[in-house]
Amino acid sequence: MIIWLASYPKSGNTYLRSMLSAYLFSENGKFNFDLLKNINQFPNYYLFRKLGFDVTDELNVIKNYINIQEKINKLDAKKLRILKTHSSLHSINGYSFTNLKNSLGVIYIVRDPRKVIISYANHSQKSFDEIFKIISQKSIFGGKNDLLNITRIHGGSWSSNYQSWKEFKKFNRYLLIKYEDLIKNPQKIFIDVLNFIELISKSKIPINDLKLNNTIDSTSFNKMQKLESNEEFTESLPFAKNNKRVKFFKYGPNNDGKKLLPKNLRLKIEELFKEEMEELGYL
Repeated sequence: MIIWLASYPKSGNTYLRSMLSAYLFSENGKFNFDLLKNINQFPNYYLFRKLGFDVTDELNVIKNYINIQEKINKLDAKKLRILKTHSSLHSINGYSFTNLKNSLGVIYIVRDPRKVIISYANHSQKSFDEIFKIISQKSIFGGKNDLLNITRIHGGSWSSNYQSWKEFKKFNRYLLIKYEDLIKNPQKIFIDVLNFIELISKSKIPINDLKLNNTIDSTSFNKMQKLESNEEFTESLPFAKNNKRVKFFKYGPNNDGKKLLPKNLRLKIEELFKEEMEELGYL
């Protein structure tokens, strides 16, 4: 059964995924980029192809979301499976992204949309205004030739993505994590995450203080930034002109949407997402 690590792009998914990878899939809790392979992206171009699904037809991929999740779960029924996604939970042409038969629950990471725009603009090397258009509408990300080896992702808008995953709340299979809280108090929030996984998976995840401290330390923003400068991080994208990679870990806690965005754009964001931002305490 799958536990989803879901979020809109540039909302802290990689940060929490790194923490989980270090704690659950290493002996000492010390993070390295290779550990991220234990929590794969979904949908994934090569995974679909490996399991015998035609990835040249986008509709065929969408139709088989559930089928491939069933195959993933059958590979090892007892194994704890965490998958990262930026997809919304909306149905497409009548085909669902997932269902309760294949999903234990979701950990949803949300981030202030003003900060999302800043990080997204850096990541994609687009303007703030271009990113505002993307997060405001039902956007589609990626493609089978993308460096991340993903098929197209139907992410929706920032607000629709957030609202869609609340469906799991009805079944007590939903944990909401604010990126800002994770940055401010990583140990407390991460323990909440581990307890949630333990609860819905009915598995025992002991809290090892040394391992926990190593995880928090080795995935701190400064450590991740240093690691990226010393090793290639394949999830960062290349500049279009010189093929050098964009810094993935650039802003971190220094990303202040209130100060870095032009006032007129900030007001547009706050007006458009007023309901969700007030609900989340961003306004």
